[in-house]
Amino acid sequence: MKENNLLEDLFRAYYDARKNKRNTINQLRFEMDLQHNLYNLYQVIQKREYVPGRSIAFIVEKPVKREVFAADFKDRVVHHLLFNYVNPIFERTFIDDSYSCRKGRGTHYGIKRLRHHILSCSNNYTRPCFVLKLDLQGYFMNINRSILFDKVTRILQRYASRKDSDNVRWKDKLDFDLILYLAEILIFHDPVENYHMNGSKSDWYGLPLGKSLFNSPENCGLPIGNLTSQLFSNVYLNSFDHYVKRDLKVKHYGRYVDDFYMVHEDKNVLLKLIPEIRAYLKSKLGITLHPKKIYLQKYDKGVLFVGAFIKPYRTYVSNRTKENFSKSLTELKQGKEHDKRHLSRSINSYLGIMCHYKAYNIRRKIMMRQAWVFNYGYVMDCCTLYKLNDVDTLVPDKIVNE
Repeated sequence: MKENNLLEDLFRAYYDARKNKRNTINQLRFEMDLQHNLYNLYQVIQKREYVPGRSIAFIVEKPVKREVFAADFKDRVVHHLLFNYVNPIFERTFIDDSYSCRKGRGTHYGIKRLRHHILSCSNNYTRPCFVLKLDLQGYFMNINRSILFDKVTRILQRYASRKDSDNVRWKDKLDFDLILYLAEILIFHDPVENYHMNGSKSDWYGLPLGKSLFNSPENCGLPIGNLTSQLFSNVYLNSFDHYVKRDLKVKHYGRYVDDFYMVHEDKNVLLKLIPEIRAYLKSKLGITLHPKKIYLQKYDKGVLFVGAFIKPYRTYVSNRTKENFSKSLTELKQGKEHDKRHLSRSINSYLGIMCHYKAYNIRRKIMMRQAWVFNYGYVMDCCTLYKLNDVDTLVPDKIVNE
């Protein structure tokens, strides 16, 4: 880079990539010869000889059944390298109500914003308003790579001569030739051409055809899970966000990946928007509205959005989250051996999510139904944190420090 050293940036990208992958086999293998591996990566990028490695394909069941192509750790480092370079630029183009893969704008922010839009449109629940919620069918599998690369290229070229927060032009700060090279490699890489299947083909049974890269249209599809895929999915729909806000003039709008909503005092206005939105998505992006996921209700009926059920004056955790929590504990109980650290992480992940909602009694009931977990630890802080015992002794089946 012009003001940055690529090798230093690769080290930074490595530390970013390993944050949530510490002690995985691929990460440990890479770390065993860290300097050599990073220098080799530096050389192939400099020589424009970088080729993504083999991905691991598998199926996850929670929160819904989904296909994942996990990139090799070396490629994750490159994903973070590119993300660190371009995300500050793309952030300047996104609307405030785009919630996915953005610092400070995750699911909880999205829920807060939907509440805000309903409150604003209904004048603090004093007049009727309606919520239209739509979903995209097989979104990641139908992202056209050529359209995506064209969008990425045009945004980067438009910002090249503009200045950042330090009053430095982006083209003087970044090597745009290298950035576009990496973006092209990652966008057009098809993991189906080089992968290892973790599990068996039977794991794919029950997965809709439109949710698998194996069935994606030609030149379409991004692997779910990659950091760059999450960023590029926002870039791909960014023009749609601006179209809804500026052309359709929808004041109360928000989107989390492929799940978006509009709030208006007149439900007929919202109904008329559906064909316009469907036509834009199909003609401009090659994306289809999900015909079975069109939700239009008065605000007081409640609306389900990113794991929360929002009603006037209160927000509840979704039934899916409650069911998955109970199912996860049951599956852990049925295991031959209890990995206590995995048990602790699993419980605390659900408790951490549910403590944002009015769900104390729900948390407590689920934990009490699975009383076996108190053989290994206890809960505290009003059932928001599960802690393992210091010694392997049986503790009373009760919730303490409530």
